[in-house]
Amino acid sequence: MNTESVREIKPESAAEKWEPEAGLAPFQIAGRTLTSRLIVGTGKYADYPTMQAALDASGAEVVTVAVRRERLINERGESLLDFIDTTRYTILPNTAGCFSADDAVRVARLGREILDQLGNPGANWVKLEVLGDKKTLLPDPVGTIEATRELARDGFNVLVYTSDDPISAQRIKDAGAAAVMPAGSPIGSGQGVLNRNNIVLCLELLKSGDADYPVIVDAGVGAASDVSVAMELGADGVLLNTAIAHAREPVMMAHAMRKACEAGRQSYLAGRIEKKLYATASSPFEGAISYIPGE
Repeated sequence: MNTESVREIKPESAAEKWEPEAGLAPFQIAGRTLTSRLIVGTGKYADYPTMQAALDASGAEVVTVAVRRERLINERGESLLDFIDTTRYTILPNTAGCFSADDAVRVARLGREILDQLGNPGANWVKLEVLGDKKTLLPDPVGTIEATRELARDGFNVLVYTSDDPISAQRIKDAGAAAVMPAGSPIGSGQGVLNRNNIVLCLELLKSGDADYPVIVDAGVGAASDVSVAMELGADGVLLNTAIAHAREPVMMAHAMRKACEAGRQSYLAGRIEKKLYATASSPFEGAISYIPGE
C-alpha cells in the first residue's frame, strides 16, 4: 500500500486542528476587550501583599474594589490602592454595603472621582449592588433597577449584581445595564451554583437576539469546581472574592480559579455528551471475539 497517498487523502483530525488556547478568545464588556474571563475582588485578605500576589496568580485584568472610604484604608493606615497596579488592572468600583438606590448612586460617583484622578479606565464602570438585608445580602430588585437607570443615564457602564431570577435579569438589562451578573448563591456562602437551571434561563433570555451580551456569574463560589460549573453552563465570566481571600492558601487558590475558568469555557465550547439513564459501552459489543468452550 502506498502510505504516502493515504496520508495525503486523510482528513485533518480534530486533534491536529485543536490548540491549547482554543475557546479562550477575548470578550467585551462595554466596548472594552478582556482576555481573562475571571474578575476578582480585593477584600477580606489577611494582608495586602497576599492580595497582591493572589491578583497576579488569578490572571484577572479586572479587579473590584469597595470604594467606601473606610474600606480603602486599613487599620495600619495603608491604602488598598497602593497595592494595586492601576496601569495593569481595570478597577471596577463596587457599591458593596449599600441598601438604597440613592446610596449606591452616591458611592458610584465617589468611585468615579477617585479613579478619574488615577487615570484608570474603570472610572466610568461600576459593579452595582443594592442589597435588601444584612443577613442574606440578597439584592433589592426595585432599588437595583432604579439605581441602574440613574447610573446609566449618568454615563456609567453598570455591571449589575442580581438574583438568578430571569425576569429580574431581563428588566435590569432593559434598564441599561452593560452586563448582568446573576448570583450562583448568596455572597460569601461558598455554596457554588445552587440553581443551574435558573442560570441557563438567564443566559437564554439575556442573550436572545444579542448573543454577545455579557452575563457573569457573581457570588457564592467556594472552590474551583464551582467556577468550572458556571462556565460550562455558558456564562461569559465569573466574579468572586471570598473563595480566594479566605482559602488556606489564597495564591494557590487564585491560580486554581484561573485554570478552572479556562477549562470550563473550553468544556462549554467543546460540547458535553448527553446525559443518559443507562450505561453506554465505550467499546461496541458487535464484532467482539467470542470464546466457545471446547474449541
